[in-house]
Amino acid sequence: MTRVDPSATGSGPSATGPDPSAGGLVPSATGLDWTEGGAHRAANWHSENQSAPPGQVIVVSDDITADAAYRLARTGTGLLWRGDYHNGRQLLQAMDRRFKCHSARRGTGKRGGDRQGADGRSAGRHGVDQADGRHNGGAEAFEAQRRYIADRARLLGALIVELDDDYRLNLRRAPDVSLACKAAYGPSTGPMCVSMTELNGVLSAYQWQLKGVAIPALGEDIHPRYGVFSPIRGEYVDLVAQTPLPDSSTDSSAPPDTAFDLGTGTGVLAAVLLRRGVSRVVATDINPRAVVCARENLERLGLSRTAEVVEADLFPQGRADLVVCNPPWLPARPTSALEAGIYDPGSDVLHRFIDGLAAHLSPAGEGWLILSDLAEHLGLRTREALLERFAEAGLRIHDRHDTTPRHPRASDTEDELHKARGAEVTSLWRLRRSS
Repeated sequence: MTRVDPSATGSGPSATGPDPSAGGLVPSATGLDWTEGGAHRAANWHSENQSAPPGQVIVVSDDITADAAYRLARTGTGLLWRGDYHNGRQLLQAMDRRFKCHSARRGTGKRGGDRQGADGRSAGRHGVDQADGRHNGGAEAFEAQRRYIADRARLLGALIVELDDDYRLNLRRAPDVSLACKAAYGPSTGPMCVSMTELNGVLSAYQWQLKGVAIPALGEDIHPRYGVFSPIRGEYVDLVAQTPLPDSSTDSSAPPDTAFDLGTGTGVLAAVLLRRGVSRVVATDINPRAVVCARENLERLGLSRTAEVVEADLFPQGRADLVVCNPPWLPARPTSALEAGIYDPGSDVLHRFIDGLAAHLSPAGEGWLILSDLAEHLGLRTREALLERFAEAGLRIHDRHDTTPRHPRASDTEDELHKARGAEVTSLWRLRRSS
């Protein structure tokens, strides 16, 4: 039976929650209250995308229909699931189908509806003027797709589950999620509620952590952690593996003595550089999860003696013969630590890397900026602005190496951003000091 408590609301900030050292962006960690079986209940609320706890919570089970769940979720009501685990996953899928159908009817689906240009002609599904084929709505299409993704996440995030002490999930046919949750959140501090979509992400990430991701450039696997960007797009790894190394500052016939890997994530680029003969790598990341993850991977690969991984916002102290940075490629606001590997508000990380690079290079040192031009195709950044930034920072372009993306979305003609993705080029810019 579905039970409703109209007065059940989220409380103020809680004094307890998962270990903050397990997080990147500070997640939402406040209290959640509800009434169940006539008794008051409470648990910590945790959200990696910083969603506030629902203002009203009702307890639902296997007898709720997908239509009813969808309607309640649209009002912002939290649905605390007490039914069968697999039935809950099926309910989530049914809610997703209804969201997609509703969005399509409204013309707000991720593939978009027809839009009219200033002259009244249809721009079609992909932001292309159907009369002459010009791309005219990249930025608008990108923002529309971001809104669609946010709306979908908000609706599906309404279905929540409670994790007991030690991350036990007390639902019929539920798997043991404790190890996955401990790997993602750190030690348990008591009962906690999370969205079922977040729990699914935790379980999926834990499988990647156990199995690893094959890296051909290393001939071995890298094991990503939850909340750390996985190196599944291998083209940027290949660029670092294949681009000629600059000379050592002490021996022109030797590889670099020291390299910095900024925003190291899993540590994959630091590992590639060390395997190529760089004597020492200092890898940095602002995400504590990434710092732990990179250290684990470098230890697993037998490279920890020549690598130092530090928690830092971009540059470490000192100078290096080589400074490598693969910053977030799109100027937009991330909603989680994982998205911070993709989205960079105002291109802040990119700009700070360019502006600070010259001060951290040895006299003959080189900076490697790995950057997709997708933002340029979407009208979010211009090539001219990038080149001007190089010059203003006292940098010159020594060389550039290009490659094309190999991910499935680059060839997905149903993707609203297909035209831009199809034209995307990923470049490794070799930058040196102007004087």
